This record gives sequence, C-alpha cells and structure tokens, in this order.
Amino acid sequence: MKLTTVGIDLAKNVFQVHGIDEHGKVLVKKQLRRDQMATFFVNLPPCLLGMEACGSAHHWARKLQAMGHTVRLMAPQFVKPYVKTNKNDAADAEAICEAVGRPNMRFVPIKNVEQQAVLALHRVRQGFVKARTAQANQIRGLLGEFGLVVPQGIGYIASRVPELIEDADNELPGSFRVLVQRLLDHLKELERQVEELEAQIQAWHRSSDLSSRLAQVPGIGPITASALVASIGDAKNFDGGRQLAAWLGLVPRQHSSGGKSNLLGMSKRGDSYLRTLLIHGARSVIYRAGQKADPCSWVNAVVQRRNKNVAAVALANKNARIVWALLAHDRRYETGYRKAAKVA
Repeated sequence: MKLTTVGIDLAKNVFQVHGIDEHGKVLVKKQLRRDQMATFFVNLPPCLLGMEACGSAHHWARKLQAMGHTVRLMAPQFVKPYVKTNKNDAADAEAICEAVGRPNMRFVPIKNVEQQAVLALHRVRQGFVKARTAQANQIRGLLGEFGLVVPQGIGYIASRVPELIEDADNELPGSFRVLVQRLLDHLKELERQVEELEAQIQAWHRSSDLSSRLAQVPGIGPITASALVASIGDAKNFDGGRQLAAWLGLVPRQHSSGGKSNLLGMSKRGDSYLRTLLIHGARSVIYRAGQKADPCSWVNAVVQRRNKNVAAVALANKNARIVWALLAHDRRYETGYRKAAKVA
C-alpha cells in the first residue's frame, strides 16, 4: 500500500495531513510542525497533494512541486461541502483529500515568485490609494465642521486647503491650522508612495510582452494589464473566455429552477480588484465613445438599449474574453477583427 492522495490543511505552525491509498483507505492522519513538512514529503513517493488556496499556499505548492509531487490548489468554498462533521483541522484535511480527487473540481493556478511579487505591488498600491482617499475625506470633514467646504475631488485638497489654513479671516484656531498642515503632509507622503509604486508597476509592464500586448485593448491600461497577467498566469487553465469572465465575477448570477431561467445581476465572485479595474476601464471607453457619437459603435448601441452601468459591465466582460483569447492563442489585439468564415 502506498499513498496516492494527500490533503493538507495549511496553518502558521501546525499542519494537518490526511493521506489515502488508491482504494480510499486512510494511511496517514497526523499533525506536522512547519519544520517537519519538508522532511516528511521529501521521503514520500510522488503523489497528488491538495491544499486550499490560502495564505502561503503558493509557496508550499512550489516547494512540494520541486519534490516531484503533483500539487492542486482549490478555493475554500469548493472544499467546504466535503466537510462531514464539525469543523476542525482533521476534518478539513480529510475534506481537502476528498475534494482534490473529484474529476470535476476546479483548481487555482499556482503562481510563481514573479507573479506574486507583482501582485504584492498592486496590493500595497491599493492600500495606499485607500489610505489617501480616507485622509482626504478626513481633511474635508474636519474643515466642514468649521464651515469651510472643499469641492469634491482629491485634487482640490492640495489646491484649496493651503489657502484656507493661511487665510486669517476664517478664524481657525492656530492649533487646528497646524493639525491640518500635518494631515496635508501625510497626504502628500501617501501620494508620493502611490506614484513610486505605479512607476515600478509600469516598469514591469514595459518589460513584459504579455502585459504590453493586453494594454492595446481599449479600456485596459498598464495597471490593469500587469494585474491580469500576474493573476491569470497560463490562460489555458481556463476552458474559454466565458470561464475567465465568470472567474472575475462579470457574468450574471443565476437562480433557476423548474426549467425556468432566472438571471440576476453580476455574480461579483472572484477577484474584486481585477473586476474593479476592468469596469473602470470600460467606463472610460464609454465616456470617449459618447464624445464621438458613433451610431455604429457596439458600446453606444448597448448604452442606448440599457444604461451606462450595464454597458460598463458588458464591456468589461467582453474585454475579459478578449484577454483570454490573446493570452491563450498568443495573439495581438487587432481593431475591427472579424473571425474568418469557415469554408464548406
């Protein structure tokens, strides 16, 4: 008897392992400390390893793959139905072992070190952008308590607030003026951090042929293109463009029964960051298309039938499918591309 399938419940220090043979008989059911993981698996014959896609999962997947094992990562929500009893580490490891052997299970592509590094830049930049917005809103709210209203838009903070705190006619206390100046300095520092991270992302984008190729699609810029390339990895892991769009949460949510189809709003599943970038890029395309007023434009036709929000999601869905086609078939974007008709 030898192990064929192993489920690993990842943790910070103590890992739970559940292993079975080809007949489903349990052979291993034990806990391992972090320093025991490498020693245990390096002595095992190559087998199928399953893990949930969580913190440190990609690191362990790369490490275990280097030992000759076949590693599969799964979304936690797909593993949950296989938990038979109350939740604990042993039950989770057993559920992972059961789920990884299912023929129709969907797996998460394993990211390499470069992909994770690029995504780390995106995540840190996103955090700084949120902090910058919060800081600007705090400045605006504090000034509003003294009857000083700053127009909407983060650009007005830098241009209007210094004048307000230097104006002697508004009767602001001296300590409050110093406080607002400190908040402005913090806002400028956050802006500097965002610009530096954007410069690093764009430098990586220019060095990547795949990212540069995606940026040719209307509605996709360097930030979106680099995030897509780093997140998707090998596009052939997806069956088609629609599956990629569904992975990004850009397809309708379905609640059908009794043969009646009931399609709701978009599912909003998957990576909210990528979905937000694609939809914001689509809004920019819709704005530009409205200025041209081209009646033959696909975007304008959708806007006339529905509204701009629906059109933005539809265009984001379309761009996601285009992204899959470009990556999976190693092609470049062609404006006005039409699929060649099949010859009978």
